[in-house]
Amino acid sequence: MSVEESRLPATAAQRQSQIMRLVRELVVLLLGTAFLALLAQVSIPLLPFTPVPITGQTLGVLLIGALYGPWRGALCLLAYLGEGAAGLPVFAGGTSGWAVLVGPTGGYLVAFPVAAAIVGLLVQPLRGVLSGWRAVPGLLVGTVVIYLIGVPGLALSTGMGLPTAISKGMLPFIPGDLIKVAIAAAVLPSGMTALRSLGWPLRGPAGNADDTT
Repeated sequence: MSVEESRLPATAAQRQSQIMRLVRELVVLLLGTAFLALLAQVSIPLLPFTPVPITGQTLGVLLIGALYGPWRGALCLLAYLGEGAAGLPVFAGGTSGWAVLVGPTGGYLVAFPVAAAIVGLLVQPLRGVLSGWRAVPGLLVGTVVIYLIGVPGLALSTGMGLPTAISKGMLPFIPGDLIKVAIAAAVLPSGMTALRSLGWPLRGPAGNADDTT
């Protein structure tokens, strides 16, 4: 048997492994967008006080950023925004379309991929730890990032001043967002276990490279 012939089985196995890895990546990516869409249906409008509803989306953003890591987390959120822009009813209360992305809540939606990436960067070194509470600082930073982009977007889309946008688009949501941070920290270990059961490549606590891309 020639050297070239001996390499054929290995090459076929490598291709099969690459295909399975791609399928696994796509499955977990779609699970993430479905998870976000489900949480978005938890929508409590506060009108006429504010055009921004209370939703479960930000909880999903924090969890996906922490579990998926910076690049996969951002990609998942971009895919989610693409689904909504294409007309799938994945935004708050089952809404969809470009009008939502340029409306009062559009800034918050645009902030989601950025926040997921930042949470992933901050929490990534903690992957594999049993206590999700060590991730709280990173989760809080991600929440602040959503405010930093979402509140100016609210002001621009509605014409209200920035102080008014802060009072209508940030202050009423701080208590609930702190609860979401606590929930995210509490369920992170279970989320890590669930993803590993799907063969999701996660980086260990010492940075062991089973999270190759």
